[in-house]
Parts: sequence; structure tokens; C-alpha cells
Amino acid sequence: MSGRNLVICDSEENYAKALAMYFMQKKELMMQVHVLSSPNCVSSLTEDVKPDILLISEEYEKVIPDRLEAKKICTLSSVERNRKDGKYPIIFKYQSGEKILTQIACECTELFAPGEFMYSTSKETTKKVIGVFSPVHRVGKTSFALRMGEKLALSENVLYISLEIFGGIEGHFKEGGQSISDVICYARQEQGNLGMFLTTVVCHRGDLDYIAPAAVSEDLKELRGSEWASLIRRILKESIYETIILDIDEGVPELYQLLEICTKIYMPVLGSKYAKAKIRQFEKELVFLEKEHLMKKIIKKEVKNDHGRTASCQNH
Repeated sequence: MSGRNLVICDSEENYAKALAMYFMQKKELMMQVHVLSSPNCVSSLTEDVKPDILLISEEYEKVIPDRLEAKKICTLSSVERNRKDGKYPIIFKYQSGEKILTQIACECTELFAPGEFMYSTSKETTKKVIGVFSPVHRVGKTSFALRMGEKLALSENVLYISLEIFGGIEGHFKEGGQSISDVICYARQEQGNLGMFLTTVVCHRGDLDYIAPAAVSEDLKELRGSEWASLIRRILKESIYETIILDIDEGVPELYQLLEICTKIYMPVLGSKYAKAKIRQFEKELVFLEKEHLMKKIIKKEVKNDHGRTASCQNH
């Protein structure tokens, strides 16, 4: 168990318990979460539980003991106002847990080193990037990637990322919240703890974590494969994830630089002559560009088309 503590002390006990439950469902967090229902308990914190982060009702601010050695104290306010109006940063309590965690992460970015706020990954050699790619449209690529991710996530920490221009919000993924666009924006700032930020962004499909696709396609159209590759490497370095599954769009600029970082590339295939022709053209292009070594990474997997027919399977 972690020795780090996040303490919530609020006059609304049910609210505090609900917020704590949300935090505890975030498996990335390296914090034990505690709930206090009375301001009288705050004075005993230094003896029983030393808080690294304390979230406390505004009306309880005056009872915070001077000897309290918390890295960060934030007040929970029932009224929306500037977060710097008070002695401590102010967080509006009646918003989503996701937004509250985002604010906490922003306040704590420079206070916690990597590995202090969230769990670190396993050894570098165990990490892998699995690409799912096909030059053929409508082959069930996203469904294939998600099923594989859900299976792998039963035994390891897996993150699914859609690199598709139109990722299918309201289809496979729920609407609202933060998306890959927010991750890209944060990473471009080149500061702060990306792993910590991811804890506020990821959504869940059972044991599989995923980042919601971009809601606006323009956010992705100018992102090059080299920038994607840099972002993926940074996520592996700074987060809990051992495996990243990339649902790759054929229109990604510098596509081959992105495919280069993949440990394996799964290619769903159909048996139609048109699908086979597109795959042959893709493979010829790999040879022409002297990228034929990528074919050694490709694993072709048969899938069913809309009529239920299957295609032959060939593994490289």
C-alpha cells in the first residue's frame, strides 16, 4: 500500500464519500483516500494520517492546524469563484469528479515527482505498442482493437488510443469529458507530469482504459506520425501502462514513422478482391520506400464482413 494520503473533509458526508469513491476507482492514483466528516478530526491528522493532499470545506479552513504538514491544501467551495480568491486554491465542489481531479493534478504538478502521485510502470523491456491498421475501410478495425484490448487488460495495464480522424464518439465511446485533444495540448507544453494528467482523462471499458477520440477532426489532421511517436513514448515512460493499443488511421501524416514504434501490427483482412488489391498496393509501397521490414511486424487476422463471410488469414 502507498504511504501517500489524500484526505477529504467536508460537511456533506455523503458528498465526501462519493468523491472518495470516484478517486479510489482511479487505479493509477498512488494515494490512499480518507474521508473525515468532522472538523474536529482535522486536528488529529498529524497523529493518525499525515495528508499529502487535503481537500477541506471552506467553512473548516479556520480549524486547519498550523503544524499540519500537507504538500497541498485545497478548499471545496459550494460557490463558483476564482480559485485564488482565498488562502488556499479553491475547487468548486459541485462539478464532475473528473474536473475536480484535473484541478488537483494541475495544482500538484510541480509538487510531486513521477512515481509519488501515481503508480509507475513495470520495467521498460516489458512495455509494448500494438498497432491495429489496415489500408482497407470497414473491416471492423476498431472493434477488433477494443476486443483485443479488453482481453489483454485482464492481466496487464492497457491503454487504447484512437488515432482516427472520426473515432466514433457515441458509438464505441461515450460522449463528453476530455479527449486525446486535451492530452496532445498538455504534452505540447513540455512540462508537468503527463502520467498524472492522464489519470484525469482516461475512461474505462471494464478493465480496459481508453482516451476518448477527438471531438473535432481538425485537432488531428496536422499531427504527424513523428509527434504521435514521441507522445506514445512519453506515455509509456510516465504512466502505469505496460501496453498501448493504437487504432491507426491510414491518413496519419508520416504514417511509417508511427508504424516503426509498434511492437506488432495487427491487420484485419477481408477476402474480397478489392480488399486484397489494397493490401497488395500497401505492401508494394513498403518495398518501394524500403520499409519492407515492417511486414515482419504485420499479423493479418481474418474478420467477418457485413454479410458474415470470413476471409483467409495469413501471418507474417
